[in-house]
Amino acid sequence: MVHLQENGFEVDSRDVTEQRLVAFKSEHGIARMLEGCHTATVGGYVVEGHVPADLIDRLLAERPQDVAGLAVPGMPVGSPGMEGPNPEPYDIIAFDGQGNTRVYERR
Repeated sequence: MVHLQENGFEVDSRDVTEQRLVAFKSEHGIARMLEGCHTATVGGYVVEGHVPADLIDRLLAERPQDVAGLAVPGMPVGSPGMEGPNPEPYDIIAFDGQGNTRVYERR
């Protein structure tokens, strides 16, 4: 959340029940294998996990029709908000509403 705010995004944070969060993820096509610790919507897309702000900007600029959102599964060290020693490479995954995925970018 701080990473997004520091990069110009207005953040409306809400605490919801686990049941509501699971339903929201399901309604927005976030498969279990894509789940991260944060879920958001921005500009009609879903953002799941520690997605870098510059890639959200790129997604909003490109506006691909075949993408429902971006996800960083888990909490990889080195992703925004998870900085620390020994960063690990991680993939930012683009997904659609039918369960298809592809690597949007590697970091």
